Amino acid sequence: MSEMTVVSELRAALIDLVGEKGLLFEPQDIAPYCEDWRQILKGNALAVVRPATTEQVAAVVRFCAERRIGIVPQGGNTSMLGGATPSADGSQIVLSLSRMNKIRDLDAVDLTMTVEAGVTLKAAQDAAAAENCMFPLSFGAEGTAQIGGVVSTNAGGNNTVRYGNTRDLVLGLEVVLADGQIWNGLRRLRKDNTGYCLRQLFIGAEGTLGIVTAAVLKLVPRPRDLALAFCAVPSVQAALDLFVLCRSHHAEAIQAFEYLPGPLADLVLKHFPQTRLPLAQPSEHYVLIELADASAAAGLRDKLESLLEKAMDSGLVLDAALAGSSTERQAVWQLREEVSDAQKREAAIIKNDVSVPVSKIPQFVALATEACHRQFPGIRTFAYGHLGDGNIHFHLLPAPGGDNAAFMGQDHEIMGVVNAVVRQFEGSFSAEHGVGRLKAYMMEEWRGGAELDAMRRIKRALDPQGIMNPGKVLP
Repeated sequence: MSEMTVVSELRAALIDLVGEKGLLFEPQDIAPYCEDWRQILKGNALAVVRPATTEQVAAVVRFCAERRIGIVPQGGNTSMLGGATPSADGSQIVLSLSRMNKIRDLDAVDLTMTVEAGVTLKAAQDAAAAENCMFPLSFGAEGTAQIGGVVSTNAGGNNTVRYGNTRDLVLGLEVVLADGQIWNGLRRLRKDNTGYCLRQLFIGAEGTLGIVTAAVLKLVPRPRDLALAFCAVPSVQAALDLFVLCRSHHAEAIQAFEYLPGPLADLVLKHFPQTRLPLAQPSEHYVLIELADASAAAGLRDKLESLLEKAMDSGLVLDAALAGSSTERQAVWQLREEVSDAQKREAAIIKNDVSVPVSKIPQFVALATEACHRQFPGIRTFAYGHLGDGNIHFHLLPAPGGDNAAFMGQDHEIMGVVNAVVRQFEGSFSAEHGVGRLKAYMMEEWRGGAELDAMRRIKRALDPQGIMNPGKVLP
């Protein structure tokens, strides 16, 4: 049988399963699904399959299982680590969940929302807000990232310090297993102590154990009082001390606490001229603080202003601006959220998404910066992110005018230098971005022995043919 005949039969069979609208087969249509967001990985695929229902997903999985065709689940394709990029050999299909975009249920009394995998994070947030609730997960790609991918990567973001990562916000899942069975675990219960907690196996598994098709999400009452401040601080240590001070006074109200170095803010201002610094003078270090409360009478602005006055008296804060409106609040957040795009526009980026104990952040930043500059003279280092939960994005760019390709060729060596410092503080090489394809090689060193062996046993038990997102997470 000729290759053309095989391809034709494959196309006809998949159309039978998902219809004409559910299949992309032409190279120009497939191409956008085969490149990662950072544009450093390019793959190929037999087809892009776009099922509209869970039953269609199950039928496609059974079809692929019978033929041992690898399946790469894909949501908004915002992965930083190639977790949704197919291999280059064209032997796999991309399974896009984008057509499964219904909000099935929202209960403001239960504070739960059941959504399909293709619903974007922003759409989920908006649906919750319309019912005077909030889905508190928030990060820069929320307009594109889809719930299936968010769940599968255990995404974190800006509000983790208060609400936790995705796994803390999911009550139930619907998952298509590697043999095509549908597990309906869409339970809205806060307490359900019946055996193994299967949903936690699939949260963070990056599609290597099954395909998340729907999720029951936890909601919280929508905040009616918000207060945001953008502060200049003298050092990373001062940023940490400010967090401790804020936590000692208003622990229950802290919604976000972000650290941003001055040079990185300058990069955002350079590439996004519509953004602005809300302070009169630039600084080497900034902190973004947001407080939130469900009570409209919480008086958070006055409380935050009082806290910052104390911090200024003690030298922890050099200058501060409080947002006076929702427009000003959004403008400050834009300065933080455009960081990834600003770096992408500037040069090639080597990303280290690490976590260390909160108390060790100043030491980590100092030691990692020193080690990188010593070993790679001229390299630009940017440490920023979620100081309140210990997750620092330690990103590196070549010297201005440097060779991007040559720089990226050193990625393993450069990441190794940073991770050696992370190890000193018993941290993790992945805090919220997952492992994907780019960092799977690290798993042997960091999670080897009994832990990695247990992961491999789970993988073999649930996906004995290895068709679920091959080459991701496990080395």
